[in-house]
Amino acid sequence: MSPTTVVSSPGKVLVSGGYLVLDPKYSGTVVCTSSRFYTVIREDSSCGPNTIRVRSPQFSDATWEYSVSTAETPVKVEESPKNASKNKFVYLALQVTLVLVAEISGITSMNTTLSKGLDIAIVGDNDFYSQREKLASLRLPRTLDSLSQIVPFTPTGVPLYRVHKTGLGSSAALITSLVSCLLIHFSSISTNSFSASASDGRLLAHNLAQYVHCYAQGKVGSGFDIAAAVFGSHIYTRFNPAVLNGLMSDKAVRSPLHPILSPSNKAWDYAVKPFKLPPLTRLMLADVDTGSDTPSLVGKVLKWRTGNSEQAFALWTDIDTLNTRLAETLVELSKLYEKDRASYTTAVKYIASLQPIQWSANPYQPEEEKPTISKFFESHQISQAIRTKMKRMGELSGVPIEPVEQTILLDSCVSLAGVIGGGVPGAGGYDAIWLLVCDPVDSSPDIPPVQRVEQVWSEYSELSVSPLSAKESFSGGVRVEIMDGVIGLAEATTLP
Repeated sequence: MSPTTVVSSPGKVLVSGGYLVLDPKYSGTVVCTSSRFYTVIREDSSCGPNTIRVRSPQFSDATWEYSVSTAETPVKVEESPKNASKNKFVYLALQVTLVLVAEISGITSMNTTLSKGLDIAIVGDNDFYSQREKLASLRLPRTLDSLSQIVPFTPTGVPLYRVHKTGLGSSAALITSLVSCLLIHFSSISTNSFSASASDGRLLAHNLAQYVHCYAQGKVGSGFDIAAAVFGSHIYTRFNPAVLNGLMSDKAVRSPLHPILSPSNKAWDYAVKPFKLPPLTRLMLADVDTGSDTPSLVGKVLKWRTGNSEQAFALWTDIDTLNTRLAETLVELSKLYEKDRASYTTAVKYIASLQPIQWSANPYQPEEEKPTISKFFESHQISQAIRTKMKRMGELSGVPIEPVEQTILLDSCVSLAGVIGGGVPGAGGYDAIWLLVCDPVDSSPDIPPVQRVEQVWSEYSELSVSPLSAKESFSGGVRVEIMDGVIGLAEATTLP
């Protein structure tokens, strides 16, 4: 065990499969973001033996201390009466993980690791939280360039309960990084567990994070956000919630946990199929400063589905067909790139300068570029069809899945030159939008699509729109980090 362990996990964007991903008969396409959560665990004698101090330095009054009793079975974690507030997610992550650690590594090993006390610092990249007030205080416009001028892991200046989140899956990324870091620090999995995409260590971290996240939320969700934090971008099919039924009904964490959470337990029947966005494209995300209550939206849609089963089945079947086609089309574009990179690159630069309706209109288009242009236009058409069907589901269920204000904004964006498609991620509502745009190596003499989109966002008046700097991450899901390899992490997590 090294004296310091650092593990990170990415955020997520569900670009297709909203609502449907709750049902194991359907799948969703989830893209992991370059924005990540980091957990840093250090030995710290100032904590005292068998004491764990957890800090979130980006927030005010965000330090919690816990004592660990290893004499009891199962291991018991208790909150310090000195804590100014409670953090249910952190407490349950510690309690559940340490019970599992005791089963895998043994009490003697656990006592050794806890003998000097532990300091745990957890921070998230700036994109997880709205930076509107920070930009305003710096007198900077809401642009990607301005966001790059904010120091990494910037303090929010508010307590945790007051922060405005941007919908990138902060709780899932936090839980995944924390429980994975604990598993490694206590030597319950090896430090190279995350070097392989389907190692037992990674699969155990996934099952554990799913349980902790569900237990903290009080319900078994689809799990796509945890899956993205563990595996990276992929096409996701959920697990049967029955695998956690026994654990979810308990008021206290039971032991043994390992037989249920073990990768060898075939009841974990989720499916993760590798996926990535096509080369020379960029995911663009915007924070819309009008929150939506996701559980409320989901509840209303599921109530409509129950009461209108035939209508819902027909619509969900149509949407699922479109979702599958979109994922397949985007994957085919990556294959076209590998087959003929030069023609693909030229084709992307060409369509980056034109509105989608013009992409296939040139009768003199070189033959070798046509397959790429045709696939990009197909992606555009499918993404627009998905929006239409999702909006219809919102109308039928009385839920603002794509509200009028978002429709106007998205229509303005997807009509721009070089914009492939877009939508409202996940459950929809007013929280955010996503776009997939062409990102050629060189756009000259034309304006890059990213700049065109930024211009529309800055001028939109129906809602307050602010860009996020996150892109798709090609670094995969959960991973072990080197402290010095992450800019600003040491400064953000070192005790003052």
